[in-house]
Amino acid sequence: MDVRVNRFQNAIEALNDCIQACNSCLTDSLLEQEISMLVDCIELDRDCADICSLAMQYISRDSRFAKEIARQCAQVCDACAKECEKHATTMEHCRVCAEICRKCADECRLVATATE
Repeated sequence: MDVRVNRFQNAIEALNDCIQACNSCLTDSLLEQEISMLVDCIELDRDCADICSLAMQYISRDSRFAKEIARQCAQVCDACAKECEKHATTMEHCRVCAEICRKCADECRLVATATE
């Protein structure tokens, strides 16, 4: 069976990386001493992982709604990165997550603005 390569393979890989980074950040945040200051981070990690999963599915099957989902995903990734950056100097998992979210947002914007 020959699997065709999706034209947005870089975005699909970035989305997968973002799902993993957000889930890891979420888990590590739950183990931090002062969890109350990480509530927004944890919520955004979850939202970001969820929309990245959805976007990956839509983009993988070249759905007619992929561009709209990618556009929304970029917004959520940017919000997650912004929140994680607040904790990046003291928490490595937040620094890594913010960096990966930014890359994912950029890839999603490429999908959202791609021409047929």
